[in-house]
Amino acid sequence: MRVFCLFFIILLVSCSSSSPEKQAAEAAKACYDLLIEDDAVRFLECKARIDTLSADFGEQLLEAVRQYQRDIQQKHGGLREVRIADNQSAFNTSQLSTLILCYADSTQEAIVVPMVERDGQWLMK
Repeated sequence: MRVFCLFFIILLVSCSSSSPEKQAAEAAKACYDLLIEDDAVRFLECKARIDTLSADFGEQLLEAVRQYQRDIQQKHGGLREVRIADNQSAFNTSQLSTLILCYADSTQEAIVVPMVERDGQWLMK
């Protein structure tokens, strides 16, 4: 059911009439929102070509995401909110999306997420 919901969100974003930059940013946000839900597996499903990796490498990536989540929890008390940066055009083409990660300790971090469109769906590079 969760995979269906994620697919629906990405499909909805992809089919909207907004610009490619906005579509990519919304898809990146939806992916990072999965970290708030503590769903490392679905977060990795947002990655382009994840299905072409060996099982061993996939497990290593999954452990890296889980370690990233543990680090966020330890350093900042967790991830509270993900926002799309207001000034998307400052750095971005449709292949780059700037997100603001808002942590539980009131700190924020801007990150740039490389995106790629595959078969009408925006995925993280």
